[in-house]
Amino acid sequence: MGKIQYVIKRNGAVVPFNKDRITNAIYRAAVAVGGRDRTMAEDLTGQVVASLEQQVPAGQSPTVEQIQDAVEKVLIENQHARVAKAFILYRADRARGRQQRIKDSSYPSSNIPWAKMWHILDWAVEQGVNTIEGFNQRIAKGELTDIVCESEELYHEDIHNAADLIISRAKDLKIIVITGPSSSGKTTTTINVGEHLKQKGYSLVTMNIDNYFFDLALHPKDEFGDFDFETPQALDLSLINEHLVKLIKGEQVLMPVYDFKTGKRFDNRTPMQLKPNELILIDSLHGLFPDMTKGVPDEQKFKLYLEPLLQMKDQDGNYVRWTDIRLMRRMLRDRAFRAYDPTQTLLHWHYVRSSEMINIVPFINTTDYIISSAMPYELSVYRPKLLEQFEKWVDAYVNDPLREDAFERAVRVSAVLRQITPLEDDSFVPKDSVIREFIGGSALKY
Repeated sequence: MGKIQYVIKRNGAVVPFNKDRITNAIYRAAVAVGGRDRTMAEDLTGQVVASLEQQVPAGQSPTVEQIQDAVEKVLIENQHARVAKAFILYRADRARGRQQRIKDSSYPSSNIPWAKMWHILDWAVEQGVNTIEGFNQRIAKGELTDIVCESEELYHEDIHNAADLIISRAKDLKIIVITGPSSSGKTTTTINVGEHLKQKGYSLVTMNIDNYFFDLALHPKDEFGDFDFETPQALDLSLINEHLVKLIKGEQVLMPVYDFKTGKRFDNRTPMQLKPNELILIDSLHGLFPDMTKGVPDEQKFKLYLEPLLQMKDQDGNYVRWTDIRLMRRMLRDRAFRAYDPTQTLLHWHYVRSSEMINIVPFINTTDYIISSAMPYELSVYRPKLLEQFEKWVDAYVNDPLREDAFERAVRVSAVLRQITPLEDDSFVPKDSVIREFIGGSALKY
């Protein structure tokens, strides 16, 4: 057992020291610049620990800041300048994020689609669903069917608008990118937009970006054994970009195939070549990340962004958070289609949000059109399926400093779900609704 037993977090909490967290931080920085040598990350960790043991007096515990300083020092001393830069940038970004959360909320962010939000809010007020109280009152009056029709209409109006915009630029376009954070409804929306374009005579070829994942063993993971596959660097961005450029030139490429059961990629497997007037359709979490399509001119790309932009306040006057809606969606989808326990989804979500804030949110306003996939009634569907578990997580993680993120989300979501009218029978949800992507029973073929 080493000299260092505990670490002092920024909030003053004292948690057990785990050197794997240092290894994972170094490896994650290496991955960001194209490195995949975990053994080297482990060797560097040993130097970091040795340095800390020399610096920190016996019987005392290092702070998180001291550990990060030691990591930077060791990386630079070992001439890993690019990795050190990636680590420093990540550290600085996290620091900025903490400061931003402290600032008064009156400072507007350029990363928020304000115009779209105002449109959705105006619609919600007109329909009387801008508060949970108003929604519950409409349900009590027997107006569920009306709410469903109104909500689905708004979503499909967005689909029509997006398709019309694509058609207006069709002579210059080569790629349609449908993107958005986890569980925003990309798959359903991709199908819907694709169908509209096909009806207008446009031929689409889907490029499955999931086949470009690096082998699972090459992904960073944390001290709990959870792989961090939410970053764009989990994908072979160079190969994606290379193939896109070649396809647009009319050349044939051999696409890889990724086996999710084994976590391995097999290259040069599936031939793909565009015919005249065909468009490449991409459904990707990181479609806005510049490096993925950097070789393709902007005028040849149409970027469609999705987010459940629900504009509904709880009884305390706080808006229901979009990330919480997506978390519940992902829990249900993971459980139904991936045999993934909801607890695993909750504990993994901090990776999801961290990656979104760094690799998705900064690029929201580079999109050509934004679609809201939120359905005001979906919270009522989720309550009977998830409330009991969220309440259990509140109890389970209340005093666990390593699970602060999970605890805070559980507290917030359970409070919202307790306020909403539950709808036990979800048969009223249309078979082609975006919500079916998560609860099952869709008439669409995914």
